[in-house]
Amino acid sequence: MKIDECACNRREFLKRFGLFSGIAAGSIAVPSLPGQLRARAETTESTASDAPPLKEALYYKKHPEMEIECEICPKNCRVGDIERGYCGAKENRSGVYYSLVHSRPCAVHVDPIEKKPFFHFLPGTRSFSIGTAGCNMDCKFCQNWEMSQARPEQTRNYILSPKELVQKAAQTSSASVAFTYSEPAVIAYEYMLDTAKLGNQADIRTVMVSNGYINREPMLEALKYLGAVKIDLKAFTEKYYKEVCDATLKPVLDVLVLLAQSDIWYEIVYLVLPTLNDSDSELTSMSRWVVRELGPDVPVHFSRFYPIYKMKRLPQTPISTLERARQIARDAGINYAYIGNVPGHEGESTYCPACKEPVIRRAGYSILETNMSDGKCGRCGNEIPGVWR
Repeated sequence: MKIDECACNRREFLKRFGLFSGIAAGSIAVPSLPGQLRARAETTESTASDAPPLKEALYYKKHPEMEIECEICPKNCRVGDIERGYCGAKENRSGVYYSLVHSRPCAVHVDPIEKKPFFHFLPGTRSFSIGTAGCNMDCKFCQNWEMSQARPEQTRNYILSPKELVQKAAQTSSASVAFTYSEPAVIAYEYMLDTAKLGNQADIRTVMVSNGYINREPMLEALKYLGAVKIDLKAFTEKYYKEVCDATLKPVLDVLVLLAQSDIWYEIVYLVLPTLNDSDSELTSMSRWVVRELGPDVPVHFSRFYPIYKMKRLPQTPISTLERARQIARDAGINYAYIGNVPGHEGESTYCPACKEPVIRRAGYSILETNMSDGKCGRCGNEIPGVWR
């Protein structure tokens, strides 16, 4: 969902989230948190005397004359001294590549885990959610384009270390920390890994909401520490990825196969854009590929598009189109096909594929009813895949 604007200085921010002494852990309820925090044009380094030093990036190769080659995503940018790669969030300084967003989120909020969306991962829990400036795609329909297409110096960033993220998750009764809103797998990779390692020690899971446009080795390393992954599968054609997202499809499919071969829980979102990625043939090809390569039990969310950014003239997705996409997926053998961004639709609920009865009834981000016990259907005992506790 689109992030509303709000800005505050470091002291005000920490006071609101209880990092100063005198505010008991867990005493801050969700309604009293600041609305959804998003940045305005001002850098943390220029406004905060206690800004931490920059963190050296992972996964890059050094070349002569202080040039580096970033190896974290398929763009594999070659970056000269005092220059940045495509994402704009990492900079080469005298042959050392630095992350400009580690410990510097520009969006902070406590969300329902269903907002990510995760429907089979700790349902009904909160997720302490953060985002940073930058992205390695340029999707013309991006809901958070003010942030994803910005550079860190164009956003107002908050000093929030991995340790503080984990503390805040605990104090706000959040079961997880979510790296979301822009592109954490690439832009905030180092920040995410450091947080995940600390979070695991405190029983706070770290989840990644990503476009999946990341190279194999960094993805494998991240899987050692993450609790769950949500991948945005933008479409099922290279043409769409090139023209609409400035990227390519195959690396994303490779990451999905990698996830299927791992033990991590993951879900897929397919944002349905009228006339662009909603044909029967494309939806059928995608659904059959999912069943063949990933298996029938990976949840696939068909989400409604709303006009925004560079696609304001495109109409919102008709509900009938989403229902058609969901039916195509179910006919192809996908057991858990959902409809997203249509609060109250029956397609938000989870149904047992064996007896067809609802096991989790949802309306928007709220759970209305649960009919499960120990991860099994309460009616027929069929096991429902997921991470339930």
